[in-house]
Amino acid sequence: MSGKNAISRRRFLSRAGRFATGALAVPHVVRSTALGKAGRAAPSDRITVGCIGVGNQGRQVMRNFLAQGDAQVVAVCDVKARELAYARRFVDRHYGGEGCATYGDFRGLLACEGVDTVLIATPDHWHVLIALAAARAGKDIYLEKPVGLSLAEDQALRAAVRRYGTVFQFGTHQRSDARFHLACERARNGCIGELRRVHVWCPGSRAGGSVQPAPVAAGLDYDMWLGPAPFVPHTEHRCANVFPGTRDPYKIWPFIGDYCLGWVAGWGVHALDIALWGGGERLTGPLEIEGTGTFPAEGACDTATNWDLVIRFGRGTVMEFRGAPAPAAWQTRYASTSDHGTAFEGTEGWVCVDRSRVSAHPKGLLKSSFRADEARLYRSVDHVGNFLECVRSRAETICPIDGAVAVDTLCQLSAIALRLERKLTWDAEKERFIADEEANRLLRARAMRGPWHL
Repeated sequence: MSGKNAISRRRFLSRAGRFATGALAVPHVVRSTALGKAGRAAPSDRITVGCIGVGNQGRQVMRNFLAQGDAQVVAVCDVKARELAYARRFVDRHYGGEGCATYGDFRGLLACEGVDTVLIATPDHWHVLIALAAARAGKDIYLEKPVGLSLAEDQALRAAVRRYGTVFQFGTHQRSDARFHLACERARNGCIGELRRVHVWCPGSRAGGSVQPAPVAAGLDYDMWLGPAPFVPHTEHRCANVFPGTRDPYKIWPFIGDYCLGWVAGWGVHALDIALWGGGERLTGPLEIEGTGTFPAEGACDTATNWDLVIRFGRGTVMEFRGAPAPAAWQTRYASTSDHGTAFEGTEGWVCVDRSRVSAHPKGLLKSSFRADEARLYRSVDHVGNFLECVRSRAETICPIDGAVAVDTLCQLSAIALRLERKLTWDAEKERFIADEEANRLLRARAMRGPWHL
């Protein structure tokens, strides 16, 4: 069978599978060892991957795809010539050939019939537009976090993923870590008693950044980098990524409101996602949110460098969400010095988790066995592997679109509450604020620079 026919057959079977197995609730695991020799699938059976955005974060996730025996990275895309060339060389060295295609425009990659799935790891303001185009093109999607810059963007992507039967994995990879899985199962099953409070903290955004016009770096398509964002003159380090062999401390675009919501979403989405996963129904439904934040007074960066938010859910649980260092009282209580974490407080104990450890009180809580009547959470030990398994089975991933929009909504509400500095009441069913049109306007899609539109 020729390569072209193999790809066509695979894509035909994939499309048919969307209708035949789309209702499955759990993934059917396909081991790569069953598909080819030495743990690697035969070329005609590998899931082909295109990587859009191959800066520092994109390359890290791309490495996880390269490690999968039943997938093959066949194309990379970036608006920076240097990043693009580095990624292509990295892929070709990995496979021992020269077959990786390169694109400076994501539309070219999405038009390629030989690409089954895409990794999207661009700056945040591009996430939804590229993901929408990918869904329409019939590609399954692994999307780096957060989702979008507005709730309207999130809703549009959710509708498209449902409409096209797209397999979607959100990049909140902590769900595929055993520590977070254990903590969330203990909290969800009442092992700490009735859930009363959730403490969430993560790093704050950065201040600074030059506002003086500077020449565009060689090899950067600055107009395409901006895309739907407002045009502003190029400034030093605005588009920078940490690059191999360097330690550039001036990466600032994640803290500029034209391109992101700052770390309240870019980092906070991880800790908030674990809070929602472990809190279950206790953290759903209507809520009230209020808080204060510190914003830079000068420089290009304009997102909150610190914040203190309180979220009261209708079922009685209260969440406190902090930026920058956790309060001393939390550090003492959980014996934690980490700059991020999620802690569940119940009437009979607590459990706290971050990327280095999980702890609890009483200590035996983590070692006790589960009862037969207790609920077990979806299990994944490899976030990219889970995505690929679900591409084959058409099952739901561990971080599907509904979960992505749920946590992204909480990030959106947090950012709006910090900007408006007043208590907001949220109707979760209607996805609107109650009696606050100014706040509701901030949920709408932002104006986009032509020719881009939602």
